[in-house]
Amino acid sequence: MKAVLVASVVAAAAAAPSFSDWQRTAGKAYSKEEAVLRRFIYAKNVKTIEAHNAGNAGWTMAVNKFADMLPEEFKARYGSSYRYAEKRSHNVNLSLLRAASAPASIDWESKGAVTPVKNQGQCGSCWAFSTTGSVEGIHFIKSGTLVSLSEQQLVDCSGAEGNQGCNGGLMDYAFQYIIDNKGICTEAAYPYTGTDGTCKKGCKVAATITGFSDVPANNDGAFVNALAIQPVSVAIEADQSCFQFYSGGVLNCATCGTNLDHGVLAVGYGTSGSTPYYKVKNSWGADWGQNGYVLMLKGASAGSSGECGILMSASVPLDN
Repeated sequence: MKAVLVASVVAAAAAAPSFSDWQRTAGKAYSKEEAVLRRFIYAKNVKTIEAHNAGNAGWTMAVNKFADMLPEEFKARYGSSYRYAEKRSHNVNLSLLRAASAPASIDWESKGAVTPVKNQGQCGSCWAFSTTGSVEGIHFIKSGTLVSLSEQQLVDCSGAEGNQGCNGGLMDYAFQYIIDNKGICTEAAYPYTGTDGTCKKGCKVAATITGFSDVPANNDGAFVNALAIQPVSVAIEADQSCFQFYSGGVLNCATCGTNLDHGVLAVGYGTSGSTPYYKVKNSWGADWGQNGYVLMLKGASAGSSGECGILMSASVPLDN
């Protein structure tokens, strides 16, 4: 079975589209001079993907919409919008450290608590998508109704709490804004533009929270206990090629460190074969990764900080 899997992975990698076909599918347009550069970068990235897939790592990479970007370009655009240096400790929930009867697996998406995958575009607003995701989750758990909430409201309006719009932010600051504002509006009422805008007043509040707390850092058991209760806002390092081109399987990336730069949403955990994982919703559209999701290695083999630092800076909204 393993040999068949390896053969199929290698065959899929060999079938990478030509640059012209990829450019047409991706809808990319370049000047003649830039096209030469992008073709070269694309070919280099395809070789990286092929080499990885030929190595039987247990997870795959694939050509996607980021295939014409240099590592430093990708890092500058998608790896600098979570302000970890500004992380503050807010009411760490130490009760999560105690033994709890968490289930063997959980998937909040399948339970109906997670909205469809969204796309932040070129705005550094990952923190806003992580925030709405966890608030959407707790709102569903408490009310039974899944409502898509407004990232743009957070981008435009939460500067006083410490966020910087498309230049980055922090989920805890966004939670504080929702508390200060006495709620957050729906996506439909305050739609996403992917640019910094002026804060608009007057939309009807669709969800509220009463507080927020941080999950004890670098503790897999506490993180599992939190996820057993609700979806969890997390930060990871996402600026490496393994994340840029991830396409399936349980991510176990040697180059993915703990320089947290991207806010995402943990929606569950489980086991694939014998490999434990956390299920994470990204905000790069459903055409990235595994339909917009990534499975990330869980457990001791991922290190004390978790795969890509997922255990370092987790937080949840409260609705008591």
